[in-house]
Amino acid sequence: MVRSLSSKGLGVLFAILGVLLFSSKAVMVKLAYRYGVDSVTLLLFRMVFALPFYVLIAFWKKPRYTREVGAKEFGWIFFFGFLGYYLASLFDFIGLQYLKAGLERIILFIYPTLVVLLSWLIFRNKITRIQFMAIAVTYLGVLVTFWDEIGVEGDSVIWGGFLIFLSAFTYAAYLVGSGWLIPKFGVLHFTCYAMMASTICVVINYVFVGNFNFFHFPKEVYLLAVAMAIFATLIPSFLVSAAIARLGASTFSIFGSLGPISTIILAYFFLEEQISGIQMMGILVVIFGVSLVSRKK
Repeated sequence: MVRSLSSKGLGVLFAILGVLLFSSKAVMVKLAYRYGVDSVTLLLFRMVFALPFYVLIAFWKKPRYTREVGAKEFGWIFFFGFLGYYLASLFDFIGLQYLKAGLERIILFIYPTLVVLLSWLIFRNKITRIQFMAIAVTYLGVLVTFWDEIGVEGDSVIWGGFLIFLSAFTYAAYLVGSGWLIPKFGVLHFTCYAMMASTICVVINYVFVGNFNFFHFPKEVYLLAVAMAIFATLIPSFLVSAAIARLGASTFSIFGSLGPISTIILAYFFLEEQISGIQMMGILVVIFGVSLVSRKK
């Protein structure tokens, strides 16, 4: 019993730290954009700078998976790495060109509602009446939050919001689908392999659309990319995987409410982003709705 409680406690700690560190990424991305770097190059820097750590950890620690792991399981890891770390990051980085960091985090925060919907579609998990009402309330809150912004920025905000929604959707699909793989590989190796797969996808993407000008950016771009790689990618990726392994995807999603608040606070101090009273009401509605969706009976 004590051991079980200790594992749950660690899961809670990992979930909180992982969410807080991941939420700092949007602010770092917006800061880097001020120095003229494009989204594809910045994403490449982030993944490539993190890659050596994942390779080192993967080969340093002996795998604990058994013969039940074969080519099929590695194929699924590549798919989930493509889905949850490459596609989600790509949509997010591009969308941040059009949105405030705080608003980006609000859209990403709806992923628990998408986890519930995907679980219903794929596994036929029942959606309760309260969950259904909470999902409706959540999306109403998102609409309220963006209403003022649409009036000022117009189509660019709508496009950016759509891209961030795609990021939330692909991340939710990753959470729903990857849970059964983590016990087979272990948290460390699953995360390392998934990040390696996503880095391969990022490099291939850059080969087709990149400009191959790696060294003409100000030093601040490289420093921010390294910070993103270590503090907003490497460390939280292990923390999130460990939290999911101990708590499950549904329970882990409860702690996501910390993300929007911390991002809004960081964006206020580092980016001077302002949130109107109406937008703050919408944010609180979204947090309430998502918390209700994530709550267990």
